[in-house]
Amino acid sequence: MRRREILALLAGVVAWSAPAEAWAQSKKTPVIGFLGASSSGTAASLLLPAFRRGLEELGFVEGQNIVVEYVWADAVYDRLPALAAELVRRRVDVIVAAGGSIAALVAKAATSSIPIIALAGDDPVRLGLAASINRPGGNVTGVVQLVVASEGKRLELLRELVPDAKVVAFLANPGRPNSQRQIQEMQAAAQALGLELLVVQADDDDDLAQALSVARAGGAAVVVGADPYFFARHERIVALAERHALPAMYFFREFVVAGGLVSYGSSLTDAYRQVGVYTGQILKGADPAQLPMWQQSEKLELVINARTAKAIGLTIPPTLLARADEVVE
Repeated sequence: MRRREILALLAGVVAWSAPAEAWAQSKKTPVIGFLGASSSGTAASLLLPAFRRGLEELGFVEGQNIVVEYVWADAVYDRLPALAAELVRRRVDVIVAAGGSIAALVAKAATSSIPIIALAGDDPVRLGLAASINRPGGNVTGVVQLVVASEGKRLELLRELVPDAKVVAFLANPGRPNSQRQIQEMQAAAQALGLELLVVQADDDDDLAQALSVARAGGAAVVVGADPYFFARHERIVALAERHALPAMYFFREFVVAGGLVSYGSSLTDAYRQVGVYTGQILKGADPAQLPMWQQSEKLELVINARTAKAIGLTIPPTLLARADEVVE
């Protein structure tokens, strides 16, 4: 073959391979960064299947056409900034901030350019996560649960369940950034109901055992504060409450399924599914600034474990049973 023909053939190969290479780059598998405030053990069986179902509704299947990079703080909130920074360094396409407003705020502080799908447990506008619910206006959108805002209602329901209670304990996490505001709001709610509030605090396993022992000695019942750490330890908390025959009000149904007495709150599995849906929409080109935050506050569920009530010698008022969305027998 002549030299001229060889050069022409090489030029043709280069001309063909350049667009092919560009096409391959355009088909790069999207990467989702999953910033978990809780633990992989808790989330893997209870919540991640719902997240994956939401993604699949938009045509994304983990391990096939998307990659998910998981990082977990194990409810040690000081770890979150470094974990968020690591996801930003990996240049993920979207960050899922799972674990309440704490993870969402950390993710927002880490990047203003990567889209963030947040699972916010408090008012995202007041927290500075979004300009408004309908038009977030920045790089953060997601699901609003208002778990913290419904704690006063949990106290009211617990008093109805244990009508003779004069003192009710409140389990708070001192490591939570807004712990003091949470306590102050519960104190105001207790005062309005004519109850004395006994605040007990815990941020490790030893403290949990001590806190619930103090709660049993000082009060007739306990409200467990909404916090990812307590969710990560939900089975331990339920076991401790059972040991002390302590009526306990929780913030998610998963506590009651594990043997807890009663919960009042939104569906966490529904929230994770919607987070998956929103993540898929972002990967398909949706703008987080224009994607309204999905609110769960209109549907709060009361779940009661009748078996646990019987075990601790508690009679559930018929009026409360009639209002329950679910009764675990």
